[in-house]
Amino acid sequence: QWRLVESGGGLVQPGGSLRLSCTASGFSLTDSAIGWFRQAPGKEREGVSCISFSGGTANYADSVKGRFTISRDNAKNTVYLQMNSLKPEDTAVYHCGRRDYFCSAYPGDFGSWGQGTQVTVSS
Repeated sequence: QWRLVESGGGLVQPGGSLRLSCTASGFSLTDSAIGWFRQAPGKEREGVSCISFSGGTANYADSVKGRFTISRDNAKNTVYLQMNSLKPEDTAVYHCGRRDYFCSAYPGDFGSWGQGTQVTVSS
């Protein structure tokens, strides 16, 4: 069964940093684009960042540009989301999903969702 597992969330003060990991279980990420999405209570799931299968294309939501960096290590079957200068509005459950090769802005185009990891930014 193809499954993604997210980790790395936690409680951090405003201005702090976290690195999230998205690790594949049961399959190789080599041919997968990986998208990070987040969902805050009472809000719809929104796209945060996405990286293509080759790593040649990385997309970011305007709200995180310049603060978040997505990267991948295919040897470790893992995609990372480095989050710096965190703000309270970044608080959400972060999920990763996969699709073949190239990114999409729409959560419905992704599958093999993990259970998510909670990120809370608060003083």
